[in-house]
Amino acid sequence: MKRLPVIASILVIAVIASAQGPKSFTTVKELPITSVKNQFRSGTCWDFGTLGYLESEILRKTGKTYDLCEMFVVNKDYMDCATHYVRMHGYSQISEGGSCDDVIEVIRRYGICPEDAMPAPGSLTGDSLANFKVFFPELEREISSIVWSEGKPELNRFTTEEQAPLRNKEPKKGWQESVQAVIDKYVGACPESFIYEGKTYTPKTFAESLGLDMDEYVSLTSFTHHPFNQWFVIESPYKWRLKPSFNIPIDELMDILDKALDAGYTIAWGGDVSGNFYRKECVAYLPEGVVPTQELRQTQWDDWTFTYDHVMLIYGKAVDEQGKPYYLVKNTWGKHGPYQGIWYMSRDFIALNTTYIFLNRNALPTTMEICRPY
Repeated sequence: MKRLPVIASILVIAVIASAQGPKSFTTVKELPITSVKNQFRSGTCWDFGTLGYLESEILRKTGKTYDLCEMFVVNKDYMDCATHYVRMHGYSQISEGGSCDDVIEVIRRYGICPEDAMPAPGSLTGDSLANFKVFFPELEREISSIVWSEGKPELNRFTTEEQAPLRNKEPKKGWQESVQAVIDKYVGACPESFIYEGKTYTPKTFAESLGLDMDEYVSLTSFTHHPFNQWFVIESPYKWRLKPSFNIPIDELMDILDKALDAGYTIAWGGDVSGNFYRKECVAYLPEGVVPTQELRQTQWDDWTFTYDHVMLIYGKAVDEQGKPYYLVKNTWGKHGPYQGIWYMSRDFIALNTTYIFLNRNALPTTMEICRPY
């Protein structure tokens, strides 16, 4: 199987806006957020973006500012991914990419620590920021060798034994230790305890001290290949945990997004930034005449024009000089561009290119009935 591009790794995207692009913006609503971080050469936007979202949630709830540790999440999540791969007998995705649900599940299971409780990203390999160019291929080889005697198969499960690499009769002995050793070598071992502001914590007790409830968060999506007002797992290679999203019409989803911002809630956003996303100007908008209908969303999802390749944080509203609505969006690519890591993304762009939004249940309309999926 051809290796899929990593979420939010180096993207080949347009860098020059058209002459019709917006020239200036006026802020309408801006909610508090923490500082812009840089995932650098790692496919971890899902991690940086979701932790940035949770940091904004802590700000909203407590007024306190935290810098949560992305590499703690990487360490635990990649080990979980390896375990899932083995349980699936090698028929699962090994990927740097992930989703907001991964971060929630890591914190729920293992807790979290502050940034300075682990080595700085990249520091163990002589880099100033996270760089997975060597780390992840080594990890991928290590994980695939648990199942496949000749490495990761390039052919799917329906090929014959003669065509496909030989699968081991049982998982390699001691694989947990060997996989964990690779992860720890590049991102550092997770601490069993640490001192923060003069108090000793474990990752679990630190997570409990943040004032967050991991059961408060919900993922909403909008596609017509599944019924509305039901849960389903979005069919994306990066959704290996198989956590479901609640499916609603796109107009309803956008209305919820707008009203959540108005009520003081930020939103984590997962979607597509491969087209009409202008890196130099740090803006995203649709070409003139393109209307983000439910039908167009589905067509572009089905033909892969629109995919799931990035996670960011929506934290406010703005309008351009013509009065067109935009969102203030915190990216995970460092403080670059005219807005120092902040992007302006048009409402129409978001409506067309949203895979899911991830937000606090308390931001949903009181009339909206969402039962738990499990």
